[in-house]
Amino acid sequence: MSDFTYTEVGATGQTPLPAGYHHLRHRAAVGTGRAAFDAAGAAVTTWRLHRESGARVRADAARAEPGVAVEVSVGVGPLRVAAPCEVVWTAYEKDRTGFAYGTTGRHPERGEESFVVELADDGTVWFTVTAFSRPAVWYTRLAAPLVPACQHWYARHLGRTLRRIATGAPVRR
Repeated sequence: MSDFTYTEVGATGQTPLPAGYHHLRHRAAVGTGRAAFDAAGAAVTTWRLHRESGARVRADAARAEPGVAVEVSVGVGPLRVAAPCEVVWTAYEKDRTGFAYGTTGRHPERGEESFVVELADDGTVWFTVTAFSRPAVWYTRLAAPLVPACQHWYARHLGRTLRRIATGAPVRR
């Protein structure tokens, strides 16, 4: 049985997002055409996007599937923050690929985040990050006014990184 720290499991796949949380929606064009869509979808669902964005990722599987445990961590040394999650849902469709994970155990927030790549009719490849969260520990409660800005910065950073991956441009480290 999963150890989710919130009750609205799967809600990033629905609208509206649950009340009582900070909401994040970020959408960015990351390329054009089927090849860019395939590259972006693979990067998102195999953890490559997060790794190339500077995060450490430990996962029970090479690819996102419901039930896979994932720990994403950022920072350095004693300032490294680990965020354990579990994949809640996935989408492996013709023109839509992605997944959502929800917080578990010692995660400093409570909530869920999804990462979805879509190929539009005009050939544009869109990347969307959708999340709802609220503080779960003292230091995220203390930093609550800053956390949404940090989450939005990270979503934009993921979009820039995915654009480089999808278009074949060199990824800056």
